[in-house]
Amino acid sequence: MPLYHKLGKMPHKRHTTFRKADGSLHYEQLFGTIGFDGMSSLLYHLHRPTQVKEILEATDLSPQAAVAHNMHSRLLKGLELPPADDYLDSRKVILFNSDVHIALAAPRRSQTDYFYKNADADELLFVHEGSGTLKTFMGEIPFEYGDYLLIPRGMIYQIHFDGPDNRLFVVESYHPIYTPKRYRNWFGQHLEHSPFCERDFKLPRNLQTHDEKGEFLMKIKKQGQLHQLVYATHPFDVVGWDGYNYPYGFSIHDFEPITGRVHQPPPVHQTFETGAFVVCSFVPRLYDYHPEAIPAPYNHSNIDSDEVLYYVDGDFMSRKGIDKGYISLHPAGIPHGPHPGTYEASIGKKGTEELAVMVDTFKPLQVTQTALDLDNGNYYKSWLE
Repeated sequence: MPLYHKLGKMPHKRHTTFRKADGSLHYEQLFGTIGFDGMSSLLYHLHRPTQVKEILEATDLSPQAAVAHNMHSRLLKGLELPPADDYLDSRKVILFNSDVHIALAAPRRSQTDYFYKNADADELLFVHEGSGTLKTFMGEIPFEYGDYLLIPRGMIYQIHFDGPDNRLFVVESYHPIYTPKRYRNWFGQHLEHSPFCERDFKLPRNLQTHDEKGEFLMKIKKQGQLHQLVYATHPFDVVGWDGYNYPYGFSIHDFEPITGRVHQPPPVHQTFETGAFVVCSFVPRLYDYHPEAIPAPYNHSNIDSDEVLYYVDGDFMSRKGIDKGYISLHPAGIPHGPHPGTYEASIGKKGTEELAVMVDTFKPLQVTQTALDLDNGNYYKSWLE
């Protein structure tokens, strides 16, 4: 994220001696992206971050397609996904392609007996139910209902929940996730027309430095495999860091909607972008104020993208039979739009209280068996009069 941030202690100049109280050196680490060309941060460790004691077995996490060539509008009842105790075990991929894996998770317990690093992908976690703290080697971010947590690839983290009832919508991106370029000036600052700004971001704080030796289990996802490595020192031994590459949070409740006299297209709701998909936030807002406006969205053809809509809360005015936690999939190649009656019923309405997250992908999505198990089976017929 193009916003400079720092925590803890560090030397005045980069790549110079930084000594501990006993005269020994701290160990500098560049946490960077896109070779040495992307955003990066410089971290200072108490111990070498390279000390592997043992390598254990690996597990294949590659999702399997139950439907590889989908031309079927689907409605998944996401809250029917059974909970699981472990954080990683609870994450179940429902839709995927080579650019993005979309998953649901209902973890009961905090992740306390191991550390996790996704070396393949940036992770965007949307918190639908629950609260807690994202703990990383760069600091902590408290989270609650409605928060996005953006975790850059390579970030070592644990996620601690305040209670057992948690629901996450997970977007795992094999491309870097940024805020939309059109919202930022050429320095990287968010512009006045952006629906959010730097003031809204939840940045890491409360850097906890652990000076511990022993055996520390690290689970690392790489090339679809979950590897297990035992390190000789605690991964959270950073005493200070600065830079631009770090995790952050953003609440969907801080997204300021853009409205107009007539219906606005989905890009006005865009919150994040990659080279392969976009993420949009639909939030409570006033409807269009032209005297002849039709607030319900017009029918539109998905020619270039699959549309995934995760319904969070509120009244979804263009859909019937929708409840919170439901997920609609509208595949590329066929049009979709408001359900019969909702188009007409929207005329004259003044606003909506809907809350939803949308992911539009530029490659077709494959459907897993988990998704089929949650599918209501007849959503594609719901436009029949």
